[in-house]
Amino acid sequence: MALRLVQVNFKARDDAALGRFWAEALGWGVSSEAPGVTNLEPEGVAWPDPTGFYIDLVTVPDPETVRYRVHIDLATTSAAHHAELVAHLKDLGATPADVGQGEVPWTVLADPEGNVFCVLEPRELYRDTGPIAAVVVDCADPRALARFWGAAVDSVPQEVTDDHARLRPTEGTGTGPYLEFLRTPPGPRTWWNRIHIDLLPDPVDTKDAEVTRLRTLGATSADVGQGEVPWTVLADPEGNEFCVLGKG
Repeated sequence: MALRLVQVNFKARDDAALGRFWAEALGWGVSSEAPGVTNLEPEGVAWPDPTGFYIDLVTVPDPETVRYRVHIDLATTSAAHHAELVAHLKDLGATPADVGQGEVPWTVLADPEGNVFCVLEPRELYRDTGPIAAVVVDCADPRALARFWGAAVDSVPQEVTDDHARLRPTEGTGTGPYLEFLRTPPGPRTWWNRIHIDLLPDPVDTKDAEVTRLRTLGATSADVGQGEVPWTVLADPEGNEFCVLGKG
């Protein structure tokens, strides 16, 4: 049995409009499994191909109540690519964002619904990730969360310090983003991110066993108003909600 980081899920005011932005930003294809849901996937990759990483966008009644501690970083391959991508994103409707980053070599932007993300300067580390370099989780204790998530998705933590930790949960596929944990000051955040992580069991019919295993690692049940659904909503040891997907 195994779990893998398969996608990020955006809560949206308008899933179709936000989906068009991110599809154009990433150069990905667009589909919809149901009204109010937009699915994005890399060209030539179809769900649930284990070499793929995906985005789901879901319209919810009141997205302004959602403020998760997850954002995505985009990869670039050169200084010229970085400048071109930032300009392209602004043309699509992204706007500059200030989260207190100061003078840094990367660019912080917000998508058309205000979700903050970063466009990184070229880094050799992210050469094989595809357009999404990393899924980044703000936290109080990167070491502790790296231990939990390393066991959750069967990965060896890399570059673990008191301030930052990095995992490669797609180890063996050669593609896909890193999962990273960044120490941030306690207290309410002042910027929006309505993104959470989704995990997929392999095989998918082992979901219940994987949920039990995650609970033994320290995950807890979470209620975000999901009702009766085929997936299970949990929270990691710092309270970050995530989903374990199932059939249906």
